[in-house]
Amino acid sequence: MSVDPSHIRIPIEDVRPCVHGGLRPAKAVVGEAVEVSALVFAEGSAVLGAEAVLYAPDGRTLRRAAMHEREPGTDRWTTDVTPDAMGHWTFAVAAWTDPMAAWQRDAVIKVHADVDTGVTLEDGILLFERAVAQAPDDTARSTLQTALGLLRDDTRSSLDRLAAATAPEVRALLSAHPLRERRTESVALPLLVERERALFGSWYEFFPRSEGAVVREGESPRSGTFRTAAERLPAIAAMGFDVVYLPPIHPIGTTFRKGPNNSLSPGPHDVGVPWAIGSPEGGHDAVHPDLGTLEDFDAFVHRARDLHLEVALDFALQCSPD
Repeated sequence: MSVDPSHIRIPIEDVRPCVHGGLRPAKAVVGEAVEVSALVFAEGSAVLGAEAVLYAPDGRTLRRAAMHEREPGTDRWTTDVTPDAMGHWTFAVAAWTDPMAAWQRDAVIKVHADVDTGVTLEDGILLFERAVAQAPDDTARSTLQTALGLLRDDTRSSLDRLAAATAPEVRALLSAHPLRERRTESVALPLLVERERALFGSWYEFFPRSEGAVVREGESPRSGTFRTAAERLPAIAAMGFDVVYLPPIHPIGTTFRKGPNNSLSPGPHDVGVPWAIGSPEGGHDAVHPDLGTLEDFDAFVHRARDLHLEVALDFALQCSPD
């Protein structure tokens, strides 16, 4: 049984970037160029074309980027795509055979060697008729129609007819708007696009308890609070930091509490380790009373925002035995 070659799909393999077979998304930030590559190949002497297809979070096609073989003979095609908004994007690789490009390649050889010249030029006429029919605009249609007219003109020499069909402006137009056969598209892969600060930023580790604390010999120490810590924020911003990172701010357990330098014999005023979370004052959804209230914390965050700083909290799952 014969098989129509136009119905044979093109293998597209090893599409990248790909994390765990596409179970997890590759990541990028807004405006970052993401290299998309794949192995694209076909049997025989067909000329291939390929492009990366980028789908926006709403599912619409945002853009298509032409791919090129990274090194001749490697079958590894590549290009860059640039997402311009945050969200869950997807991308795929599409490939096709280009009969016009294959004809131009072969026709140059055959016509110059005067081998099957008549049949070759007739094949070109049929392809140019298809190209004219699918021209993207009137300007492109006029350019292709002119080339087709010269290709049909059997009063001209074969070399002149070929030259009209392979002129640089014609090649450029057909390369930008190729005839596509056996078009195949890979499975779409996920791409999570986040804000620029997800890629890099300068973080300042900050213990609110230490800022504004009062420690005098013979007296009970007084902890710094979110209110006193907020007074430090302008200096942090002035140093060029982007993010203020806070260790856990929750109530600290008392069972097996540690003292200075990680000792196992705490004194009556030792506050313990902030990562040992949970006491009668609350757990992960509460603020340590020494630091203030949730309203104090909100005021701290608002002050940071006024200074173009963000606040990152240590998300510590561990608990005190309390």
